Amino acid sequence: MQTIEGKIRNIIYTSETGFFVGVLKVKDTKEEDLKDLIHKTITVTGLIVDANEEDTYILHGTYQKHERYGYQFQFQSYEKKIPEGKDAIIEFLSSPLIRGCGIKTAKEIVDTLGENALDLIKENKSNLYLVPNMTEKKATNIYLSVLSYSQIDDTLITLKNLGFTMPEATKLVKIFHDKTLVYLEENIYFFKEYVPFTKLDKIFLKNHDPDDEIRIEECLKEGMEELSTTKGDIYYLKEEIAEMAKKRFGIYLEEDTLEQVLQTLHQKKEIKIEQERIYLLKYYDMECQIAEKIKKRVSLPSKEIPNIEEKIKNMEGYLQKKYNKDQKNAIATALKNNISIISGGPGTGKTTIVNAITKLYIEIYHLSPIDTLGTIALIAPTGRAAKKLAMSTNLPAMTIHRYLKWNKDTNEFGINETNKNHQKLIIVDETSMIDTYLFSSLLNGIEENSQLILVGDTFQLPSVGAGLILNDLVDSKVIAFTSLETIYRQSENSYIPILAKEIKEHHLSESYLKKKDDYNFLPCESRHLKDALKQIIEKSLQKGLKKDDIQVLAPMYKGENGIDNLNLLLQELLNPTTTEKKEYPYFDVIYREKDRVLQLVNNPDANVYNGDIGFIESIKEVLIPKKHIEIQINFDGNRVIYQKEDLNSIKHAYAITIHKSQGSEFPIVILPISKNYYKMLYNKLVYTGVSRAKECLILLGEKESFLMAIQNDYSLNRKTSLLERLTS
Repeated sequence: MQTIEGKIRNIIYTSETGFFVGVLKVKDTKEEDLKDLIHKTITVTGLIVDANEEDTYILHGTYQKHERYGYQFQFQSYEKKIPEGKDAIIEFLSSPLIRGCGIKTAKEIVDTLGENALDLIKENKSNLYLVPNMTEKKATNIYLSVLSYSQIDDTLITLKNLGFTMPEATKLVKIFHDKTLVYLEENIYFFKEYVPFTKLDKIFLKNHDPDDEIRIEECLKEGMEELSTTKGDIYYLKEEIAEMAKKRFGIYLEEDTLEQVLQTLHQKKEIKIEQERIYLLKYYDMECQIAEKIKKRVSLPSKEIPNIEEKIKNMEGYLQKKYNKDQKNAIATALKNNISIISGGPGTGKTTIVNAITKLYIEIYHLSPIDTLGTIALIAPTGRAAKKLAMSTNLPAMTIHRYLKWNKDTNEFGINETNKNHQKLIIVDETSMIDTYLFSSLLNGIEENSQLILVGDTFQLPSVGAGLILNDLVDSKVIAFTSLETIYRQSENSYIPILAKEIKEHHLSESYLKKKDDYNFLPCESRHLKDALKQIIEKSLQKGLKKDDIQVLAPMYKGENGIDNLNLLLQELLNPTTTEKKEYPYFDVIYREKDRVLQLVNNPDANVYNGDIGFIESIKEVLIPKKHIEIQINFDGNRVIYQKEDLNSIKHAYAITIHKSQGSEFPIVILPISKNYYKMLYNKLVYTGVSRAKECLILLGEKESFLMAIQNDYSLNRKTSLLERLTS
């Protein structure tokens, strides 16, 4: 590590995260090989807070040659140098950094207080009153300016000494400014939105007792949040909170102590206790709000639509479709009621019904094309589900996050209780994927008298986030509900929707072993699964099938037949390395041009969302403002640039989890069924995987494992109160 000292002469670039590029005039250095830089200007790059041209900086880093920009000093840490000597202190005090102090006042301060003037000012503002002609206003401005100057540097040093990285320290200072150390002293866990909880806990334990009251309270809240994240629970029981505290944080609490801590958190309004149920307050409030808003919607009178049966019949002729009794009932119910639910498995016509509802609504209310855009909103939890919705209706559709104008930095929605959207008909597809937080936010963001139609499959996997929204709404029986049971085959020899229904009913016919137009079961032992998969892919490509149509779905990432290993195999089969395609290594993964990748997190700024699948179009090295890699990924025409630090938000998508496939359909699905997957093979998971196949489904694995999965009803029974709140 090398050290240089100097003043910034020019600020070339600064980012919101604190990344800085500038020109520094070197004043001094102790490095013999850098002595010739003294009195010269050089380019410097690194993280810095509020860089300015008045301060003298001490930079710690490395002086090295950049391929395009020549030599640069890349610093990893820095500190501001406190002025030394009378002349330097006078220059500093009379600079723009200090308010209300000209050169005459600066000289008088130094003449009176000497070379320790800055320390004396920081120690006590009253020392300034020793200076002749000093006024209260001037003393206050000088005192606050000197404090502010040293505070940022002191805060960064304090945070670094505690164990925060420079990027973490810089982020906290840029967010909290002069309040950073106040929050740090009061409760370090206040920063858990910006720094991992485990790191904060580790830093806290360096200087505090493990049984400190603050730590116990914060760890219990974090443990409850983790229970919601891992199990989907809205409320918790005392015994599982105690168990989580012990296993996760090493906190052993007697029953009386636990009760006392929980009562304290209840009094602080951070949790809610209802008999034996314990809620984080945010989840309690969300459930109550959802129940209240649903009850209000249900209480509104239904709409009178004259000759609805005739209108549906005319629509059949217009769309050249024939609706069965349940489908007609679903259409009429949706158009009449303020809120309704339509549920059905694959092949039951949900897409067809949604199209009919939108067309009839436009006809009934005589909407022009422009009126339609402002009146009807089609939304879904994922980008791919929204795209499917748009294609089936020929109307615009978007993700719920985009519809509600989600801000990823603040994790807040721009559309909310005080700033609602005003569409009169809102149709939500893939509702089974919606968690409590998102559904509560949606209800807050739309008018109570708008018509809300929820479409989904109650038998699919529940949402990743906490709650069991669709099932609780259906089970409450307070909302108009239509269940679609009739399956429409693509041909007499098609089987995918029939298989899905058989799985749902826990009863397989012998047909599952027979090859069909859209289905095949290929028996294979677990140890041969990858070889068999390779043969299937190679034969499919030889037959002229499009490689982009083939999607492998599996239950888990790790293990011999896990997704990580399958992606390595599939990448070489579907996108082998060539001299024409550029590559970029990221830890143990190699990303290659033309690779298929999966987005793992929502990024509304780039209009790309969790579950979206795209293709790497280009990998190139960029030299401005510093040398870095840019990977351009095409998500159905939406091109997004990724840099190295963004790559933790994507994965290869030749094989993806069944959970991540929800809301999507794929022409050809290959579903490995292996005993290696253990308890991850259960009924709802396999059902969801099977129902993702649009044209062809290949099951690959052991017959015994498949039969076991069909009979295995394993799934975590989520603890929610919404059903009771709706029916009470």
